[in-house]
Amino acid sequence: DAFRLVNDLPSLPFGIVWVPMQLGNFLVVPAAVLAALAFRRWRLAVGLVLAGAGVYALAKVVKRFVERGRPSDVLDDVVVRGAAPHGLGFVSGHIAVITALALVAWPWLPRWGRWAAGAAVAAVFLPRMYVGAHLPLDMVGGAALGLAVGALVRLLLGVPAGPPEGADEATASARDARKVA
Repeated sequence: DAFRLVNDLPSLPFGIVWVPMQLGNFLVVPAAVLAALAFRRWRLAVGLVLAGAGVYALAKVVKRFVERGRPSDVLDDVVVRGAAPHGLGFVSGHIAVITALALVAWPWLPRWGRWAAGAAVAAVFLPRMYVGAHLPLDMVGGAALGLAVGALVRLLLGVPAGPPEGADEATASARDARKVA
């Protein structure tokens, strides 16, 4: 029912959904790493490489293990927008990649950056169902895989000690007060 709710929405110009959907494309990984390097965030860059490449490869393994097709392979009357998706459906690699990247980058981002990261995840989640590429469970499974890999990378590499640059003063003051106490 959730898939039908999203997939049966009226058609929009394809570019409106295609562009944000590409935020989960594997090519976003090197772009994110380059952005981290440009800001001299070496540990963040390493974390993005590990999370992005790791979750992408792991999603391929899960797909081969589960071997479930795309929505048009398992349901009737699926509206496929754009090119017909190929390959296996569970888990969504797109949502796994953007979720892992967002989780790893989160501690380094200011408040507006965290909102942008959350919006990027949402901008991949719903359009993948809208174009007929994935079922809701594909998306939830991919997001869970991204969270697991991102959390593992954060556990291995750690996070910055202080508030991100650009964090509001109230957050920084509250954190400093807790350190003193």
